[in-house]
Amino acid sequence: MVCLLISILVLHLTTLAMLLIATLEKSWWVWTDSEIRDLWYNCIHDNETKTWLCAATNETDWLQSVQALMVLSVVFSSISFLVFLGQLLTMTKGGLFYFTGLCQAFAGFTSFAACLIFTFHRKEILNDSRDLSRGRFGYCFILAWLCIPLLVISAVLYVHLRKKQ
Repeated sequence: MVCLLISILVLHLTTLAMLLIATLEKSWWVWTDSEIRDLWYNCIHDNETKTWLCAATNETDWLQSVQALMVLSVVFSSISFLVFLGQLLTMTKGGLFYFTGLCQAFAGFTSFAACLIFTFHRKEILNDSRDLSRGRFGYCFILAWLCIPLLVISAVLYVHLRKKQ
């Protein structure tokens, strides 16, 4: 039971860290190695100073929805972690972690919706005259996609988990 509990906690904290990185870090779209785009900024690498020069993005309705959904995903996952810790300490023997699993499932669904919107509406989101075939998806976008099955697996594990002691 302890091994299962530790592995679920590690899975939850891993997905939460991945969600935070995907939401806050640069690189949802990469034009070149020195020009990237994330949910919040357009950044260009300055070779002279070896720093990134970033400017706020032009916010479209699609971009705002992706931003909101990714932030909601982080919030739902954080809430489910805190609720799980609270339930672990206060729940009676034999109780199920339904609310924790539901919050994790919502985190997965909001992340899924954000990734789908960015995938299908990247032309409007990027709002750039360049050809999209000259760019590629960045690692944060891929991390967001990787979080989705992990969040759903975590939600299923929480729903089936029963407090023993």
